[in-house]
Amino acid sequence: MTNDKPDTKDDFSRRDFLKMGTTLGLGASMAGVSLSACSRALQTAPGVPVVKPMETVRVGMVGVGNQGSGHIQSLLRIAGVELRAICDTVTEKVTQMQSLAVEAGKAKPTGYSRGEYDFKRMCAEEELDLVVTATPWEWHVPICVEAMKTGSHAATEVPAAVTVDECWELVETAEKYNKHCVMLENVCYMRPEMMILNMVRKNLLGELLHAEGAYNHDLRHWKLGGLYEKEWRVYHSINRNGNLYPTHGLGPIAQCMNINRGDRFDYLVSMSSPSRGLQEYARKTLGPDHQFSKANYKLGDVNTSLIQTANGKTIYLVHDTNLPRPYSRINLIQGTKGITQGFSDMTHRNLIHIEGITEAHKWEPLENHAEEFEHPFIKAHQAKSTGAGHGGADYLELARLIYCLRKGLPTDMDVYDAVDWTVVSGLTEESVANRSRPVDFPDFTRGLWKTRKPLGIIEVNQA
Repeated sequence: MTNDKPDTKDDFSRRDFLKMGTTLGLGASMAGVSLSACSRALQTAPGVPVVKPMETVRVGMVGVGNQGSGHIQSLLRIAGVELRAICDTVTEKVTQMQSLAVEAGKAKPTGYSRGEYDFKRMCAEEELDLVVTATPWEWHVPICVEAMKTGSHAATEVPAAVTVDECWELVETAEKYNKHCVMLENVCYMRPEMMILNMVRKNLLGELLHAEGAYNHDLRHWKLGGLYEKEWRVYHSINRNGNLYPTHGLGPIAQCMNINRGDRFDYLVSMSSPSRGLQEYARKTLGPDHQFSKANYKLGDVNTSLIQTANGKTIYLVHDTNLPRPYSRINLIQGTKGITQGFSDMTHRNLIHIEGITEAHKWEPLENHAEEFEHPFIKAHQAKSTGAGHGGADYLELARLIYCLRKGLPTDMDVYDAVDWTVVSGLTEESVANRSRPVDFPDFTRGLWKTRKPLGIIEVNQA
């Protein structure tokens, strides 16, 4: 399998052939599966993996550091999960998570810690339905691909990939092996974003025309404070220049705007400011002779990008992680009837204006509309997520994924969403390196975006 971009007729023909082979395989895999007429139509829609329901989801977890250890705690609380295996390069971390499982009254998962590629042994030896990875970014694609090739569905932390070629590899592998490949974008399960999606679906904001999102987060201490194994994250700032982490701000926007489901990202332009923040922070905290104080950081402190969709909608996207600042995702959605703008919680900082409802030229708190427009999924399941990471969203995203696998349903976010939201990184790097020239998005769906149905509202019992 090649990772080349689809720049030639031969590439397109090969991908079309893979898609044909996948479709033929899907029909065979449906034998003996009983679905309602509605579910059957949804399941056999182009681009949707057809999988049988499963009573228990057998999970292998790769990477149990900062985020992965939280996922273990969530998985141990979700009904229908059997945690079969845990893999990490650090044996002590594996042992800790095994003990956590036993303390929760579960069977002890098998441990794998014989180096960076031991996930391959795990996939070969264990009977798994789902492999979840929360490793450094460069390992996301190798682990997901290995999982799908050996018969498992895959779920990865953000971003799903690093390069454009890796994005194509995920798509081709998921299609070839008829597997789900889901990016765990937890912001899509946060309370403000879910409430806004509910309001959008009820047409409260009218036709959406513009959106703004960001990952504005002071990560200097995280990148340079030894909080990542072998300081892996800072090397992306040393070697790359673009929007390296676009999905938190972009994912909820894409869902509201029906990206891959009636519209698609068409092209972008991107530019970066000079790089100053990490150098100054390193010199101040680590001393002038430290390797990170002497490093040359390619990543501009603030990257600004503009995206236009095939239907002419516009998106403003920012990446700002190397300067002192409060956290913000901007979270602006603007339509013909109203606009929202906010931060990361449901305080007065999340604002909305709806023509005919809100006082003219005034903002009001989004919370004012919670009684009427709170997302039903949040209403029903927020209590279960108490104590989980990122305000409970880490639990909710996994609980919803497990539910879909157990019921044989399409997942809320699929491989096309994973790569479309992620590929921004590689495309912005290309644009920045070429004086902000426009760069086209690949059409990973190969035209299916025109007929795929928008994401609906999760019902109360769907988790």
